[in-house]
Amino acid sequence: MIGGTTRVCAVIGDPIKHSLSPPMHNAAFRSLGMDLVYVAFRVRKDELRAAIEGIRSLGILGVNVTMPHKTRVLRFLDKVDVTAREIGAVNTIVRSDSELHGYNTDGQAALASLASLGCSLSGSAGVILGAGGAARSIAYHLCRVVESLTILNRTRSKASSIAGKARMWSGARCRSHRLDRTSLRQELSEASLLINTLPVHVFPRIGKTLIEQRLVRPGMLVLDINYQSKNDFLAEAKLAGAKVSDGLDMLVRQAALSFRIWTGRDAPIEIMREAAIKARRTCPK
Repeated sequence: MIGGTTRVCAVIGDPIKHSLSPPMHNAAFRSLGMDLVYVAFRVRKDELRAAIEGIRSLGILGVNVTMPHKTRVLRFLDKVDVTAREIGAVNTIVRSDSELHGYNTDGQAALASLASLGCSLSGSAGVILGAGGAARSIAYHLCRVVESLTILNRTRSKASSIAGKARMWSGARCRSHRLDRTSLRQELSEASLLINTLPVHVFPRIGKTLIEQRLVRPGMLVLDINYQSKNDFLAEAKLAGAKVSDGLDMLVRQAALSFRIWTGRDAPIEIMREAAIKARRTCPK
């Protein structure tokens, strides 16, 4: 029962009605008998500063941050974890006394999802599609284990920025190209790992190209961080012999990391997974 002692956690973003985070976290709180509730708030770009001040004034315990706020939110926080600061993106905020502290759990969750496929990432050649906050977070962790990393994005300058940072972070061989058919063919001909961070409304035509040109091959590791896909890309990639993981597994894993930051307790990850799978069936597209 929600009462006067109940504390609040939330997710902010725009759009937000598709989020699986509320049912997932609320299932976790219930299973552990915690007096917490998790809600979703739509926050437009020009409302972000006011939303963060609202978090302060209302005493909200913890917040997840999703598109389009992961990079802009840093300037409104009191402290930012070193990893999140280097990445330049925050997806988790926790209240510590009167201060708001920012963290990033996306990259750790992505690597854990890939590791669950049962293959080593060491020495592999990786390609990331997209250059947003999630791509930066994944590149931050991935560049430390792969042999080479390529960032492909429609705006080349954003991809180049991430590749340059990845070289600085790890000294690994990292490069960037504009995302088009030519660069896809060139980079994926030698790649053993493909990660898509492009939004769900952008990726379908790229995914179709990947399948039609047989750029996804047997044994390739493929992660699409979207958990509400609008195409059959992962199913077709699996038929092509790839080992695949969708965004739901990554979502659950990053949520479990956020849960621990907020509560200091290990998350009931399988309960969260079951709740997310159930909610996805009825989630607005």
